[in-house]
Amino acid sequence: MSDTILRVRDLRLHRGARQILAGVEFDVSRGDLVAIMGSSGSGKTTILRTIAGLEPFDGGQVELDAVVLRGRTPPSMDALRLLRRKVGMVFQFHCLFEHLTALHNVCLAPVHAHGVAPRDAERRARELLAAFGVEHRADALPRQLSGGEAQRVAIARALAVDPPLLLMDEPTAALDSERKDDLGELLRRLRADGRTLVMATHDEAFARVLTARILSLRDGMIREGSSPGA
Repeated sequence: MSDTILRVRDLRLHRGARQILAGVEFDVSRGDLVAIMGSSGSGKTTILRTIAGLEPFDGGQVELDAVVLRGRTPPSMDALRLLRRKVGMVFQFHCLFEHLTALHNVCLAPVHAHGVAPRDAERRARELLAAFGVEHRADALPRQLSGGEAQRVAIARALAVDPPLLLMDEPTAALDSERKDDLGELLRRLRADGRTLVMATHDEAFARVLTARILSLRDGMIREGSSPGA
């Protein structure tokens, strides 16, 4: 098995006449913790969405294990199903379903997208909620959760089918310093368990304390990388 789990090559994307991504290239090794940093509107979230198969792109290629996405070529349903098992995404504003409890948010994709038996999905969901310290909120609706609790439920949901790669968009947004520390410890635990993490962030202090590798996105391209230490 290759040590590289993700390869991005010459990724290009336009919105109208505006070029958002102008040839983005980088690799991510298994077990890496990578931060993509850049100003608001620079394309950080767009990169994550293309990797997750949520946004079409104009040129280049994204390779995640055996799944290959190519510009201007819609992926097959089989490729998308395989991709959903390999990558989970935590959105900036959590995007939990408001009419479902925390437990049922975590169970949803395994049952309805992957055909997991409801009993097995619930057992896995409860294990994840317990591992992230929010098992006591299993029956709460999203509006009843604090920001930190909602984020942990969203991470549990993203990991419900045990994908090897976790994408996180602005994970420290709206978190106070104590909750940032809690999140940092959680991400370290996930990495220690062998998970590969890629996050888009503007929070340089959090990224430099936490990550082994930082990628800087400017003018639609990765301009530099650094390794401040894990």
